[in-house]
Amino acid sequence: MSTTPPPPSPSTAARRPSAGGELWRAVSGRVARAVGRAHQTWRRSLQVRVVTITLVASSLLVGGFAFLIADKITTILLDSARSDVRQRVTSGASYAAKQVSFYGQPQEAQLQETIDGTVNYLAGGDPQQTSGVVVAITADDYPNDIQTRTSPSANVQSLISPELRAAIADGKVASQIRTGRLTDKTTKYLVYGSPVPTRFGQIELYYLVPLARQDVTAADARATVVATGVALVILLGLLAALVTRLVVNPVRVAARTAQRLSAGLLDQRMVVNGEDDLALLAASFNQMATNLQRQILRLEEMSRLQRRFTSDVSHELRTPLTTVRMAADLIFAERDEFDPAVARSAELLQAELDRFEELLTDLLEISRFDAGFAMLDSEPTDLVPVVHRVVDRLAGLAERVGVPIELDLPGTPVIAEVDPRRVERVLRNLVGNAVEHGEARPVLITLGIDETAVAITVRDHGVGLKVGEEKLVFNRFWRADPSRARQTGGTGLGLSISLEDARLHGGWLEAWGAPGQGAQFRLTLPARAGDRLTTSPLRLVPADAALPFGGPRDGGPLAIGPGTGGALAIGPAPAGDGQRTEVRS
Repeated sequence: MSTTPPPPSPSTAARRPSAGGELWRAVSGRVARAVGRAHQTWRRSLQVRVVTITLVASSLLVGGFAFLIADKITTILLDSARSDVRQRVTSGASYAAKQVSFYGQPQEAQLQETIDGTVNYLAGGDPQQTSGVVVAITADDYPNDIQTRTSPSANVQSLISPELRAAIADGKVASQIRTGRLTDKTTKYLVYGSPVPTRFGQIELYYLVPLARQDVTAADARATVVATGVALVILLGLLAALVTRLVVNPVRVAARTAQRLSAGLLDQRMVVNGEDDLALLAASFNQMATNLQRQILRLEEMSRLQRRFTSDVSHELRTPLTTVRMAADLIFAERDEFDPAVARSAELLQAELDRFEELLTDLLEISRFDAGFAMLDSEPTDLVPVVHRVVDRLAGLAERVGVPIELDLPGTPVIAEVDPRRVERVLRNLVGNAVEHGEARPVLITLGIDETAVAITVRDHGVGLKVGEEKLVFNRFWRADPSRARQTGGTGLGLSISLEDARLHGGWLEAWGAPGQGAQFRLTLPARAGDRLTTSPLRLVPADAALPFGGPRDGGPLAIGPGTGGALAIGPAPAGDGQRTEVRS
């Protein structure tokens, strides 16, 4: 037994797409893609823009001239036809007036025959019997006595309008153009009428001249003008394309050469042909490229020598520094036996040797970064103990300057694939810098993690950063206040090395600060080595920061840090969920 399937429910039928809707979406999608490609081509190709503008402008100009010329030709042909017909109407009216001048009454028997003979004579006066000209004599004032006669025989009443009849009745010679059917096809006629005076009143003489020949001539003229205009526009387009190509090609070559130069191929040059302006451009470009290559090579050599000098000096200073360190340690150990002045000198010597040794270590690290020899030794690391080690190491300094250190750490391990030695050095620099500028106020260290990244923020409540200082905070040997007494004896390279360590991990090191509100540094690292960062688990702008003028949109604090490829990112600090929204430069 067969069963009939149930009909689809209204909701199912409503969800089922119609064929017309699918076709419309397909067509609209193709049109949108075609428009997009055309717009992209328009924006990217100077030659396309020049040729298109030339074609449009020339088409409008040639079209206007073609319209004027065609209209003038039509007017000339029509005026010629009017002049010829007017002469024939004038002479025909004079002849007809002489023929009917002998009759004093419209009822006379011979009058109709005379009118017939006059019409036949005037029609036979046409040298071209096949021209299609129709001659007609009517008497609207005497319709019962005088019948309308035409030669050749035709019904002309539909081609003679009441307005024309009224003008002829007033004794005027008038004309109009009418379209009608006197033969087997519809034709445009020039209808000319003239009054014929008689002794008993007035009759009317009409000439109906076909304008087929004039129309054909005007159509041929318009076609010729249009064809000539189209050919001229095409030639202008080809000429514009050729001229533009001659100009654009050297520019394209210059652009490609400049791209190769920017990619590091400093030996690329343009071919110089001739002595015109383009050749002068190519020669000037080549000279500029040569000067740039020479200058870049000189700067690279100077940079290489500088890095080598720094590295060599740092290495060479190790041996005398070791000797001096041994002597200084011996003197420092026996300082209690010296008089107070010499003992104080021994303490100063020991402190400066410590700073000098730290400076040499930082210089060697910077030289490795500059030479590209820095290597990352990543391993799964719990960052919570790393933070504790840094805090324990700086606890004495924080206690001495009266800056409490507060921790906001997760209760579970925070595992990330990082180089623990470099991360610990970054945190040591950030926390030490915060303690140095903490102004006896708490320093807060926060650790956060999400699925792709880990982040550590170090917040102090010191004097903060002035306007413009956010661009200098990661520069080498830069200090916010040179007159300020240091507590840590730093080298001025800590933040620079920290920035390079963050870049080496593929992470971000960013800073926020505002006068009187302190500063906050945020280190963001990928949870898995080699991943690309897109967001940070922690906000860069602290939640307790007061944003002046309504926030960053109206000139609030700025955030800076490494952007894409290691470039410095400068812009308004994000106030949302911690995503990187700062402007990159």
